[in-house]
Amino acid sequence: MRFFRPAFQWLFILCLPVLLLTASVSTAANCPLLYKYGFEKYDISRVTGLATAELDKAAAGLIGYFNNGEEYINVVVEKDGRPFQLFNNKEVAHLKDVKGLFRAVYWILLGTGVYALAFATASLFWWREKRRLGRALFFGGGLTLAVMLLIGIIMAIDFDWFFLQFHLFSFANDFWMLNPATDYLIMMFPQGFWFDAALACAAATAAGAVILGGTGWWLMRKKGLTA
Repeated sequence: MRFFRPAFQWLFILCLPVLLLTASVSTAANCPLLYKYGFEKYDISRVTGLATAELDKAAAGLIGYFNNGEEYINVVVEKDGRPFQLFNNKEVAHLKDVKGLFRAVYWILLGTGVYALAFATASLFWWREKRRLGRALFFGGGLTLAVMLLIGIIMAIDFDWFFLQFHLFSFANDFWMLNPATDYLIMMFPQGFWFDAALACAAATAAGAVILGGTGWWLMRKKGLTA
């Protein structure tokens, strides 16, 4: 078993950026405050003609859909005093793909989280190698910061290119190519919103890396720990 411990450690280091990023993305996708922030910043009520309360209802509908077992979303809001089906067929199809993407993110978060917890538990209580855990946290945190820095530089240089490549990589169809003049999904979430959301996820991931990396540094420096 001792022979495999370095491999387990390096796998933990590689898992840490994925764990922190998927945790940040999952939190952002389920955070009503982020949606509300975007609606207010980009004056979405004026753009869509929907009252703030109706936009909040739509956000709650999206969050609920991403976490329930329904195949297709059905959000009805009120516009001009009448019930209004918010998303058309193309938007519904795209949101089905988005839901699948979020489900994949949730599973990756679960898998990396379980592995990280197992490695930490084994290091602390089975192998009794706290410094090994400290090194893994420190280098995993450093790797995460490096990845977030690279992503941040790419976004700062050309977010349009980054956004396009993300969609080309993530989706096998063109349902995401929506019309901002007629499709409410893109009216509600303009590209500026996605830049802000991506920045928030990167910042949250980096903050988690600093905390875990700092914990790892403390474990490595603390006297009396088993090497």
